[in-house]
Amino acid sequence: MRVIVTIRFKEGVLDPEAVAIGRALRELGFDEVRAVRREKRIELELDSSDRAHALARVQAMCEQLLANPVIERYQIELLD
Repeated sequence: MRVIVTIRFKEGVLDPEAVAIGRALRELGFDEVRAVRREKRIELELDSSDRAHALARVQAMCEQLLANPVIERYQIELLD
């Protein structure tokens, strides 16, 4: 089973890299850019056909390693 995990900072958490990207874009003349948000995308291949089990395992992976639940939120997409 293929799984896509998307991780992004929670609202209100400062992302210095996104701020730097926004500033650089404006310096390059892209004045219409008001804000930049980044996200991380992780693709996993699991040896599982049980969707509920796969979801539970990936949630555990996110909580223990892939995301920092204090400052990040994540979304899990299960693909067949």
